[in-house]
Amino acid sequence: MKMMKAMQISSKGEKMKLVEIPVPQPGEGQVLIRVEACGVCNGDSGTIKGGAPEYPRIPGHEVIGIVEKLGTGSTKWKIGERVGIGYHGGDNHVTGLTMDGGYAEYMVAYEDRLSSIPHELSSLEAAPLMCAGETTYSALRNSKARPGDLVAIQGIGGLGHLAVQYAKKAGYRTVAISRGSDKEELVRQLGAHHYIDSEKVDPAIELQALGGAKVILATAPNAKAISSLINGLGSDSELIIVAGSGEQLELSAMDFLRGPKTVRGSFTGQAKEIKEAVNYSVLTDVRPMIETFPLERASEAYDKMMAASTRFRAVLNISD
Repeated sequence: MKMMKAMQISSKGEKMKLVEIPVPQPGEGQVLIRVEACGVCNGDSGTIKGGAPEYPRIPGHEVIGIVEKLGTGSTKWKIGERVGIGYHGGDNHVTGLTMDGGYAEYMVAYEDRLSSIPHELSSLEAAPLMCAGETTYSALRNSKARPGDLVAIQGIGGLGHLAVQYAKKAGYRTVAISRGSDKEELVRQLGAHHYIDSEKVDPAIELQALGGAKVILATAPNAKAISSLINGLGSDSELIIVAGSGEQLELSAMDFLRGPKTVRGSFTGQAKEIKEAVNYSVLTDVRPMIETFPLERASEAYDKMMAASTRFRAVLNISD
């Protein structure tokens, strides 16, 4: 029996541990993937904090790997092709939550939830695009913003640094909002036309001075900061939330009566949306900034990600 290494949570409340377990076998309509890289995402916290319906469980939903074996009736992929999968695992499963994910040398996936990965991207670069990249790309793509409009990105972290790049490449007047001045030079290099230090000035006032934002994309899970941004919107505009803390937003009726405004969320997409985000990233040269870790250091990578001390996406390098 072939064995593999994996970072597994044995039961609810237990910490991740490096284990050696049998390589899983693909069922009908599934394939076996030899994992090369897996992003470490805030979404993994549900599994790690005990929210999975069953344990043991292997986290990880930003997975890139090579098709190693085909299950019964699987015809969409060929052995040796490089593929990726995100949050939506297929058959009503969530990757890394209700089915085992990519913190492992191998994983099983439903063939119709996989996306092909072009050669222009390394596996390490592609992994964060499976969730963080697709989430921010799709939120902007489906927004009210059009080329030339003012678009603000709140929070310059794992999602925000990608959103700045997508916004610039799409032709928006791009504003980056973050605390402190240490990220200003970097976000300007990534394409931001303006930088607002929220520790020094009120971002809403600054956005109004620039004409009011058509779209504000909130990528940092701070309810108070997100709530204050609505006053920075222009007319017929929207505040899109892609990261939340669970705290209540502080909004009043007057916030909406001053002009047509929308506050909505945008969640990560399916294989089709992932493929679109990947293709756009290749065409426009958008790349995540990553910090890599070996599989056995997954807990350290997760802790650094949760503490926002990675610049900017943590990725497990499993192929080495």
